[in-house]
Amino acid sequence: MSKYVAFLKAINVGGHVVKMDELRELFAGMKFSNVETFIASGNVIFETKSAPDRKLEQKIEKHLEAALGYAVGTFVRSLEEIRAVSEYQPFSRKGLVLNVGFIRDALSAGVVEQVMGFKTDVDEFHVYGREVYWLCQIRTSDSKFPAKKFEKAIGGEITWRNMNTVMRLTDKYSR
Repeated sequence: MSKYVAFLKAINVGGHVVKMDELRELFAGMKFSNVETFIASGNVIFETKSAPDRKLEQKIEKHLEAALGYAVGTFVRSLEEIRAVSEYQPFSRKGLVLNVGFIRDALSAGVVEQVMGFKTDVDEFHVYGREVYWLCQIRTSDSKFPAKKFEKAIGGEITWRNMNTVMRLTDKYSR
């Protein structure tokens, strides 16, 4: 069995409150083993024999929507992929906040160009593989970054995590 991390969208934001013990039970109900949650923001670590592909993500999404009553975008990564994300250095300068956006598939060159066009004086972006890196010079809540417009540009969903969360996941699970 392999260990994976599911990054879930819409967990404990926007009025969608889910207790972590309930989330663990939902994953265990899908026959995943060694299920853990990591901070209360929709990060679930689990083991399965299944491949970390779109089919696995869809299985989780379908189960969570049936149980919770709303769509939960799901982005699964292996521990090796999480470690690579945590080690990647997309920017030469530092910012106040570095976030990582998890997407389903690598973006085409034209979409990457659109994403790069969202750059402002305080927001800078970088795309690598199935991740989008967002360097923000101010608090992200104060940024004018248009999240909905961003999803429209990429033609799909994205879920964001602070790089500190990704680093902590790497430290805890990639030993």
